[in-house]
Amino acid sequence: MSRAIGVMDSGIGGLTVAKEIMHQLPNEQIVYIGDTARCPYGPRPSSEVKKYTWEMARFLYNQNIKMLVIACNTATAVALEEIQTAFDIPVIGVISPGARSAIKHTKNDRIGILGTSGTIKSKAYEVSLQDLRPSIETFPLACPKFVPLVESGEHAGSMAKKIVAETLYTLKSTKIDTLILGCTHYPLLQPIIEQYLGSSITVISSGDETAREVSAILAYRGELSARHEKEDHRFFTTGSSKIFGQVAMEWLQDNLSIEMVQLPGN
Repeated sequence: MSRAIGVMDSGIGGLTVAKEIMHQLPNEQIVYIGDTARCPYGPRPSSEVKKYTWEMARFLYNQNIKMLVIACNTATAVALEEIQTAFDIPVIGVISPGARSAIKHTKNDRIGILGTSGTIKSKAYEVSLQDLRPSIETFPLACPKFVPLVESGEHAGSMAKKIVAETLYTLKSTKIDTLILGCTHYPLLQPIIEQYLGSSITVISSGDETAREVSAILAYRGELSARHEKEDHRFFTTGSSKIFGQVAMEWLQDNLSIEMVQLPGN
């Protein structure tokens, strides 16, 4: 039996990455966990984020996965290297793929970065971008209201438009031509963000590039699944399965099996 790909996030945002993996690798099974009971991670101390990230990583590892995707920028920034060293399966995050995608698209080397306060404070995107191209000028912006907005399921209404406009106002004068959505929750707000900023700015989410990296690694290791082995995706949440299910079904356009699970620290 083929093993699944594990995907983890602080909440429902990582579904944006899971969706891209499902699209690019339709024969693969996804096992997903969202720590909705303790979301958002962004304002939390890095030691706490690391603890919660490890709890989710161990939970997925025990599901006999063949690869782990940390689909949370805050968790990637604080725990990726440690988990990569400890596990005997490939472990990837979403920051490097997002940075590579932005480098491909920018024409004037001015890149905006939206993220949680934890991700912005870590400067992980700035480091990743400038490692790739030292001439890049970055314009980071913490967006503390975005994750609660998405987790509440209110990401498409008038309140979302108001919060996006208030938060992104300062970016209008930066002359960026590319904007990284440095949190996997933010693609659920992407239509509103694009409408507010206008068509001259390319908005990047890391899901597409992350899925390509998953595909390349599994192909290299000879671990891509054949169609006849496909099993149903499995979704776990530490909080309300109702809200998680509503957003998941809207985003993934599918009937899903969603289970509540208690992690050691819950």
